[in-house]
Amino acid sequence: MHRQLITVLFGFMLLLPAVAGAVADEDFKVNNTQSLVNLCIAPQDDPRYGEAIHFCHGYLVGAFHYYKATHAAPDSKPLFCLPDPPPSRNDTIGRFISWAKAHPQYMNEVPVETEFRFLVETWPCK
Repeated sequence: MHRQLITVLFGFMLLLPAVAGAVADEDFKVNNTQSLVNLCIAPQDDPRYGEAIHFCHGYLVGAFHYYKATHAAPDSKPLFCLPDPPPSRNDTIGRFISWAKAHPQYMNEVPVETEFRFLVETWPCK
């Protein structure tokens, strides 16, 4: 009986991160903006916190760098205009998360599209 109780308790402890809102494997597929936001807001006590935060930053920064590379020509019209000096990466990602939460209608869209909606709305070219 004692052994069964320990087995049940151990099994429950293994499931605890899933119950407590742990980052899901599905989030790493970033099929939609909600998945990306889930990675970006992973709690520090999540066992996959490091993976989630690095994936979040890598996704957002990678999309931004790809955009910069494709718009490097002098005659290219920018979609958005960052202020001078530009905000830090952490500040920008924090703003993106807040913006995404305030725009739940985009949570099922492709994350890169939502990222650029945010950038265009936040820093329009004048």
